[in-house]
Amino acid sequence: MRKIIQSFQTAPFPVVVYVYPPGGRAASAGAIITISADIAVMSPGTNIGAAHPVLVSPQGEKNKDDKKKDVMMEKVMQDILAFVRAIAQEKGRNVKVIEKMITESLSLSAEEALKKKVIDLVAYNLEDLLKKIDGKKVKKLNAVYTIKTKGEELVQVNPIFKEKLLKIITNPTVSYLLLMIGFYGIFFELYNPGALIPGIVGAICLLLGLYGLSLISINWLALLLIILGIFFIVLELITPTFGALALGGAISIFLGSIFLIEESSPYGNIPKQLIFTVSVLSALFFLGVGYLGLKAQKRRKLTGIEGMIGEEGKAISDFKAGEGKVFVHGEIWNAFSKENIKKGDRVKVVDIKGLKLIVKKITEEEMDERNSGSEKS
Repeated sequence: MRKIIQSFQTAPFPVVVYVYPPGGRAASAGAIITISADIAVMSPGTNIGAAHPVLVSPQGEKNKDDKKKDVMMEKVMQDILAFVRAIAQEKGRNVKVIEKMITESLSLSAEEALKKKVIDLVAYNLEDLLKKIDGKKVKKLNAVYTIKTKGEELVQVNPIFKEKLLKIITNPTVSYLLLMIGFYGIFFELYNPGALIPGIVGAICLLLGLYGLSLISINWLALLLIILGIFFIVLELITPTFGALALGGAISIFLGSIFLIEESSPYGNIPKQLIFTVSVLSALFFLGVGYLGLKAQKRRKLTGIEGMIGEEGKAISDFKAGEGKVFVHGEIWNAFSKENIKKGDRVKVVDIKGLKLIVKKITEEEMDERNSGSEKS
């Protein structure tokens, strides 16, 4: 706010601030920025005021000393009062009313602000604004400027890419989602090293989310609660506790998300429905991953030599002295069997010794039983 006002004060030309469209407002720092303009204009249906300062992180909070808090609050109040008093006197505005915006959080409609000499004009739209300020004289920096807007080309200054990006990531909902996606992406990368894409996307989202949240002014203890919740859920995967850690993690994520954005933040809060959804889905997601992991560990191996057990094939030679050759899984193997096996018989692998398969003959009864079962299904 102070940087914006300093740029107004030092600009070698008049600055006009227009509160628009109807339904908009110039509240808190916006109110002080508006009255700092060389010409302050509001649209009907807008309001200005409610500029009482709020301490986001009060000094003396650690020792619970209310007197220290009151002293710090008073210092902030007197500092901002002196600041706006000097601006109001320079611009010829109503000092007493503007002071009440600070001390009593007074808020005024556009018509009330004009009547009490807080602003200079009320304009219905941009065309009306340009028409009303045409020919107006402004004294500034020991010079007098005459504003000429009639017949002048109107140039719209669009935000640059950096400003557009900042506007997106300073949305609490977007920053929160980026943070959670970042955690998930990094988890995937650690769970499946070498995937790269989840790790890259996760790292970028995590940094963008943290950057956006740092601009919003967050409660860092709440962020630690979210991290602790994710840590609990990851521990559930490593050392299954039948859902205890996952439940604790979900509760930790929920509480951390609720208190993540400071109440005084002008950027708004994260929707409660989103917080609840993310907390529940996080627990279900990680529990699902853990369940699939355990299921995969118990599944019969399908690769390597051990994966050959249970496979079926065909004898490609008569077995002599219990030994012969079989064709299994697309390969020819040396095999051993205690049964009498002839070329063309169907066989099943029951064990492996070294590079030799131990097989048994699949009888016609087993074949018939399997075929009848397939027909019934």
